[in-house]
Amino acid sequence: MNIRDKYIEFFVSKGHKQIPSAPVVPENDPSVLFNTAGMQPLVPYLMGEPHPYGTRLCDYQKCIRTNDLDEVGDVTHHTFFEMLGNWSLGDYFKKESIEYSFEFLTKVLNIPIERLAVTVFKGNDVLEEDIESENYWLSHGIKKERIAKTSEDNFWSAGEVGPCGTDTEIFYFRSDDDIPETFDPEDDRWVEIWNNVFMQYERKEDGSLVVLPKKNVDTGMGLERITAVLEGVNDNYESSIWKGTIKKIEEISGKSYYGNEKAFRIIADHIKAAVFISSDPAGIKPSNTDQGYILRRLIRRAIRYAKMIDIDINSNWESEIAKNIIDEYKKYYSELSTNENVVMEVLKNEKIKFNRTLEKGLREFEKIVKNLNENEINKDLAFKLYDTYGFPIELTLELAKERGLTVDEKGFYEKFKAHQELSRTASAGKFKGGLAGNSEIETKYHTATHLLNAALKVVINKDVHQKGSNITDERMRFDFSCDHKLTDEEKKAVEDLVNKWIDEGLPVTKKEMSKEEAIKSGAECMFIEKYPDIVTVYSIGDVSKELCGGPHVNNTSELGHFKIKKEEASSAGVRRIKAILEEK
Repeated sequence: MNIRDKYIEFFVSKGHKQIPSAPVVPENDPSVLFNTAGMQPLVPYLMGEPHPYGTRLCDYQKCIRTNDLDEVGDVTHHTFFEMLGNWSLGDYFKKESIEYSFEFLTKVLNIPIERLAVTVFKGNDVLEEDIESENYWLSHGIKKERIAKTSEDNFWSAGEVGPCGTDTEIFYFRSDDDIPETFDPEDDRWVEIWNNVFMQYERKEDGSLVVLPKKNVDTGMGLERITAVLEGVNDNYESSIWKGTIKKIEEISGKSYYGNEKAFRIIADHIKAAVFISSDPAGIKPSNTDQGYILRRLIRRAIRYAKMIDIDINSNWESEIAKNIIDEYKKYYSELSTNENVVMEVLKNEKIKFNRTLEKGLREFEKIVKNLNENEINKDLAFKLYDTYGFPIELTLELAKERGLTVDEKGFYEKFKAHQELSRTASAGKFKGGLAGNSEIETKYHTATHLLNAALKVVINKDVHQKGSNITDERMRFDFSCDHKLTDEEKKAVEDLVNKWIDEGLPVTKKEMSKEEAIKSGAECMFIEKYPDIVTVYSIGDVSKELCGGPHVNNTSELGHFKIKKEEASSAGVRRIKAILEEK
């Protein structure tokens, strides 16, 4: 059964319009490195913006999550995954949402009702218990003993601020044991397979909840997890989604998956994620910052584990695996075929660079050993080998053992965990409720990126194009195509032009039109192929016209004074400007 197709067919039959998957690198001034959930590209519409496709939507969204990258290698964790989702934007609410979920699971996927259980919102000091959802589940035959109530786990928020609401989660009993009469969500034999979020609030920066103008439904079901559940496998990598990739690694390595599970899982997962990141329209290349850093880390970790199972890393092993993945997914994501050569080049070049780095690491290891005053490699040196040269602790331990040395393994893991926590904190801080955020200052910065883009076209040349951007409440970052470092004169000219337009008090207007009309009108867009047939075009006076989801100020006079803080290289042929808005 093709669950992805069945899901879309079902919700289209319920009046939903299928929307295209957004790129893995968010469009429109992202505040997160990657799209991590199906709802993330839809935040402006959950906040009240009208969606060009209407009020009932469905899709399969490609997602990348990196906050637990080092845990990939077990039976459940994935860096790349697909999220099946359906949305109501001020249309239906709890009754229909629960009804559709139940019907799809029991009638289309044929899951026996006795294997299902749900959680609903228990209530807290601010919000009442969700009796309504409980009664709807009871009406569909879910026994009261199979309905658990929680407060923390049944309230879902996009981030620290933004749309949020109570939810009801659906669980499947994933075991051959006798099914308990009473549902305990802490019993790990029950696995969550679907979440229906009733987004009717907006969380403000002070933590307060404000009722949204419209009640929305946001649902999500992980394709990898539901596939494993239906196929009766406890190891996700044994499901049909991964079978082709695992088989290819067996052919290349001459080894069996069984007995080498961790290495196989990491290679399969990381190469797949690297394929989707490097084929993205954003043109991400391995680097030492942001998305490029993640891409580099994924490829290099895959190489390390390929070496562990004796794959000849100087062969074309990574291209063979990538080609297998592209062939499996290109039906659904055409950019994989379009950018296949780019993907192969990225993987090959990074492999060559990493081989050189490993050689340097081996030389560094020899230096460390030579200068040791004792028979132990301390935690700082062990972590340096890991963080700087890509040495897994296992390799350091192995090399040390050969020389009769010990390693402060406990100290290494303490530093490693601190590093993990720092990475998680940084990643979490990137996503605070929307593509560009919804605070007043973030809205100003988002508008300012449009002016900056227009100014660069005037000062540098008309062929300058946006390559990415990032907004926080402290600054804006803007990547653009350019083959040279900007001179001081060019930077000043850009600054002056942006401030001139701010001082002129230009109106910011929006208009919905067909994509074809937008293109003909001269509107600019980063990822034109990913936009729907009906788009929103924002114009700033006569100086800027772009396809965009918002948000924006009403007039440029609201922005303050624009100042460039730094201009630097981002990647080959791409420059980066960091700028701020100051009070006049």
